[in-house]
Amino acid sequence: MTTISPDAIGTFIGRASMHGDQAVTRSNRTGGASGGSDSWYAAMSRAWGQTLDAQATRITNLSDVIGSGGDQPSNVVALTAESLKMQFLSNNASTSQNSVGQALETLGRKQ
Repeated sequence: MTTISPDAIGTFIGRASMHGDQAVTRSNRTGGASGGSDSWYAAMSRAWGQTLDAQATRITNLSDVIGSGGDQPSNVVALTAESLKMQFLSNNASTSQNSVGQALETLGRKQ
């Protein structure tokens, strides 16, 4: 199971907040799927995407094992567990994205 350490999160937020006072417009963004982060929100989105991609790869690999004749109960249980983990991660990604997005929207209205 992949987890993110609290130290890594704190370091990331600290570095991201140092650049939070810079205005970022569509024309000067350098982020993107493979580039640097243009905001901590974009970096968070990218991290969720990478986590979900990795989980999808684990599910695909287990599915391939089962599809190629490895349909033992242990493999089926492992696939079920990984699928439920994907559901959990996906729900949490959506919830965190929505919560942070709403908070940023509220903050934007107050300025």
